[in-house]
Amino acid sequence: MFVFFALFGLLFIVIGIVGLLFKVIVKKPKRKFGILALVGVAMFIVAAVIVPDDIEPEVEKDELVKQTPIDEPSETLKEAPEKESVEGIEKPEEESSKETEEKPVPVVVPPKNDSSNVTPEKLKDSTETSGTTARIPVELVKVIDGDTIKIVYNGKEQNVRYLLIDTPETNHPRLGKQPFGDEAKAKNKELIENGTLEIEFDVGERFDKYDRLLAYVYVDGKSIQKILLSEGLARVAYVYPPNTRYVDPYEKAQAIAKEEKLGIWSVEDYATDAGFNAQVVKEKPVEPASEKPAPAPTKQPVAPAPAAKPTPPVQKTEWFQNCTELRKTYPNGVPSSHPAYQPKMDRDKDGFACER
Repeated sequence: MFVFFALFGLLFIVIGIVGLLFKVIVKKPKRKFGILALVGVAMFIVAAVIVPDDIEPEVEKDELVKQTPIDEPSETLKEAPEKESVEGIEKPEEESSKETEEKPVPVVVPPKNDSSNVTPEKLKDSTETSGTTARIPVELVKVIDGDTIKIVYNGKEQNVRYLLIDTPETNHPRLGKQPFGDEAKAKNKELIENGTLEIEFDVGERFDKYDRLLAYVYVDGKSIQKILLSEGLARVAYVYPPNTRYVDPYEKAQAIAKEEKLGIWSVEDYATDAGFNAQVVKEKPVEPASEKPAPAPTKQPVAPAPAAKPTPPVQKTEWFQNCTELRKTYPNGVPSSHPAYQPKMDRDKDGFACER
């Protein structure tokens, strides 16, 4: 293209000059020659000035492309940030990982079943022994009945209600004395007063609504609850999660006593899920266990020695089949002093039946 413009531009210039000379010599104006001369000059200028500027940079670029690969600059640009990130970020992570490796990892040792580590200061926190089987040595004050004792705990006297069991009453304000209540109390007293006394808490509530401690009781490492159940002097009751740590072994001990018809299980339907039915014992007398032959039969029912004659239930002047019928007359339920009160309707044993 450069040669084309240069040659034709030069040709038009020559023709233009010749035309101008002819004009001067002949003195006849010929516009065509002047136009040709101007066109030739323009083409020469294009060939000499404009065209080389447009062509030469492209050639130089083509040569640069051939000499220098295109991918190299891009790779260099991409690698630079990665190096900076490695120098700026990865090194601190390596240093922190080294520090982590150098620091010793603390070893967590599970709590041992050792009551010697339990101090009075720790006992001030009601959750100090939660979730453990730590046993706390305590001092006995007195035995109240088969499933309740009084101890010195945390510097003051405190009643303890045995967890997960229930024994017949010995001096209840409403139920009076129930069959096998004295036997359960006597056995409890015999065990408690002859060894080192300890209590163990479960993971749930520490106190009931009567402000009694709820605990498992041990003497010389033996479970008092389990012994009373295995001899038929208690039943598994008041199972309120999460205080259920030993419910399975307790139920196994109860099943054996029930199968052998020991104590409270010797009278059918006496021990029930709702409590103890003294009326059944009155109708079906229970003979005390003895190796000697029983004396001549008597018409009077014989209660197990040394239990006294069971107190007959309080006479009712009003009777309802269930709580639904009772609430039709007494919408808010009735207290234990009310003539319509029945123990079977008092599920939580709080002295108030069919409350809402």
